[in-house]
Amino acid sequence: MTDQPRVAVIDYGIGNLRSAQKALEHVGARAHLTNNVTDIDAADAVVLPGVGAFGACMRALRSAGLEDAVHQAAASGRPFLGICVGMQMLFDGSDEDDTAKGLSVIPGRVEWIPTGVPRPHMQWNQLHVKTSDPMFDGLDDDAWVYFVHSLAGHPSDSQSVIATTNYGAELPVAFRSGNVAALQFHPEKSAATGLRILSNFVEGVPR
Repeated sequence: MTDQPRVAVIDYGIGNLRSAQKALEHVGARAHLTNNVTDIDAADAVVLPGVGAFGACMRALRSAGLEDAVHQAAASGRPFLGICVGMQMLFDGSDEDDTAKGLSVIPGRVEWIPTGVPRPHMQWNQLHVKTSDPMFDGLDDDAWVYFVHSLAGHPSDSQSVIATTNYGAELPVAFRSGNVAALQFHPEKSAATGLRILSNFVEGVPR
């Protein structure tokens, strides 16, 4: 289909990033893993996934020479989506690794989730949408999504939080700053709800 948007899934050599690519293909995108700056610049939309540790992911991104490409994509006005640690990387920094500077696309800090509950938060949990957002169109109230994380993003501007979940406290888990969206949970592992979120993201890409 010629109207399938080109979605660049940034491949910076860490973890299994292919599941995000496959899910995006499933919902109608021409998604491809790439570490090529020209390909990222030419894409209609950009996705930054991430698994593992904040510091290791930031070092891998910088070693791959892709930090500027991420900044340019986020500033370009094109739809941009950060997933899991990719979401965390968009913040200024993380309590997980004080030596690693984040991308500062979303001002704020990633902090440990509260004590008193098991870490990581590795389970299905309910998504509480706080602000209407096109990515959440068509979702049931308090839809369930899948989490694997020990830290949560806390933006300087609380208005950028568009959804939370309850786990020891009310945790911010989805964010919007202009064209940049960011999700702590894994939409590619969240069954029909996650595919609907990714489909909404793809549908929002200008053709």
